[in-house]
Amino acid sequence: MNNFLESIKQLIQSPFVLLALAILFIITMAFIIFKKVKLTPKLISIIGVVVALTFVLNLVVLFKMPQGGSVTLGSMVPIIILALIYGPEVGFLAGFIFGLINLLVSPYIVHPIQVLFDYPLPFMMLGLAGFFKYKQSNYFNGVIYRLLGVTAAVFGRFIFHWLSGVIFFGQYAPEGMSPYWYSFIYNGSYLLPEYIICILLIIFIPFNRLKSTSNRIDI
Repeated sequence: MNNFLESIKQLIQSPFVLLALAILFIITMAFIIFKKVKLTPKLISIIGVVVALTFVLNLVVLFKMPQGGSVTLGSMVPIIILALIYGPEVGFLAGFIFGLINLLVSPYIVHPIQVLFDYPLPFMMLGLAGFFKYKQSNYFNGVIYRLLGVTAAVFGRFIFHWLSGVIFFGQYAPEGMSPYWYSFIYNGSYLLPEYIICILLIIFIPFNRLKSTSNRIDI
């Protein structure tokens, strides 16, 4: 509880961070409205469950990097599944919410742009999987769509972490190593295993049954 209050205090003392987050939220909501996505009580509840599940899986850390980043038990999978079923806009919103929660739990603030690049934006990129929105198809085509969705999602997340590493943490690169390579190797060292875990999980998830179940939920 004390850590949470300290995080809130740290954010309050960073007005430009709050402004950047507010602008990003407004842009996200404007995009959702523009795409005419209806945030029904049912969908909002599903997003809440997905974010909560993502948070829980994110706590199951298999390996933690010394300067941030970790390999988890497939914590990206719930948001990716959400995006595959409901589309990218819903995935972007869920990713933003989780990124904000992650910021509140363990904030590391260097610059407002760094906060965006390390917290909401990388997880919003998981919504890219929604551009490969799952459709009823044969098993092989379904697996291909899932693999493409996971790849786009993890690559999108990697780009923002890589940019943050180059711009804001390049000083940690060993002497003689380019910050570009350092950030590439550092962020790839935990996102590649995370990607493999997501691939293994996503292949065996029964999407037809999962989608049918979500459609039957009455809220």
